[in-house]
Amino acid sequence: MKLSTKGRYGLRAMVDLADHCEHAPVSISAISTRQGLSVTYLEQLLAKLRKAGLVQSIRGAQGGYVLSRKAEEISVGDILRALEGDLSPVNCTELSGDEGGCSGSQFCVTKFVWQRINNSIEDAVNNMWLSELVEDSRRIENNGPFVRECDN
Repeated sequence: MKLSTKGRYGLRAMVDLADHCEHAPVSISAISTRQGLSVTYLEQLLAKLRKAGLVQSIRGAQGGYVLSRKAEEISVGDILRALEGDLSPVNCTELSGDEGGCSGSQFCVTKFVWQRINNSIEDAVNNMWLSELVEDSRRIENNGPFVRECDN
């Protein structure tokens, strides 16, 4: 499974926001500067995150964005699904529970492979919390040069 820049950059933006919104809303330009991301692209990502109920926008001169819930209550899965949609590794209706299904699903042995992979992905992202990523980010920043993300 490969995430798009929406998921990768959006997760970075959420970690940044969680790290800096304790006392006041955080502006998009501040996140943009710290993360080296386009303001225009961040606006699109934050709009999706707002629609999913993960962030709130605050208007006005001192406005910006804040988390809608505590960082301990927002999973990586919540963020990735808001930005990427379904995280299933294949477009198999057997994985998503959609009605209709694949015409060959009763004879498809590989669906069990995709189900196990999907279950592992869901388990991993649903049990990683934004607060943990903030702690990891702070630990990395305190121990040496901070690398935002690998290029892979």
